[in-house]
Amino acid sequence: MSMKPPEPAAVAETRLLHKMHRVATSLLADAAQRDSAPLPMLGELRDFLVAALRHHHESEDDELWPQLIAADPAAGPGLTALNREHDALDSGLDALAAAPVRDDADRPALAAAAAAVRDLVHEHLDHEEPVLFPVLAAHMSDLAWAAFSQKVIASAPPVNAHLNIGFFEQVGTPAELAVVTANLPQPVLQLVPVMRQQARATLDSLRERTVTS
Repeated sequence: MSMKPPEPAAVAETRLLHKMHRVATSLLADAAQRDSAPLPMLGELRDFLVAALRHHHESEDDELWPQLIAADPAAGPGLTALNREHDALDSGLDALAAAPVRDDADRPALAAAAAAVRDLVHEHLDHEEPVLFPVLAAHMSDLAWAAFSQKVIASAPPVNAHLNIGFFEQVGTPAELAVVTANLPQPVLQLVPVMRQQARATLDSLRERTVTS
């Protein structure tokens, strides 16, 4: 019986991050339609997503793509084509950021902007993964990926960053969460338990409640 070799760290961690982005954008689009979802928590998740998604694709455009294209010029056209989808996502994020979250009358516009971003993100990741994963597997060593990850974490916006922990806990295993948090600075790492509790409170408030008799 043959054993499937483990995925390179770059592929495994990117797959986990993409899963988190799919879940997070879906949650916002769903919760924004429900009167039971607290507006402050909707604003918290919205602000987190706008900052996190923009930082993620800028890190790809500015750092990761050039590294991969230098290692494999043939990958250039496929990766560069993804930048055009990043431009469309930027427009969607601008609209989402501009949607007010002040009172119940704001919910329809927020829900529409959130649904547009969700659809863009899901479609983009479906396009990106078949292009990106083989290049990462072939050309990004675990050591190089760790260096890239540390740089991305150091430059990440602090906007509601506790939600990163909450979503990673939701979509990943305890072992995967440990790998993701291993690159955090030590002072931040010590705050992970508090960040986890804070994230759970926000995410629980936004999930649809099942009414039991």
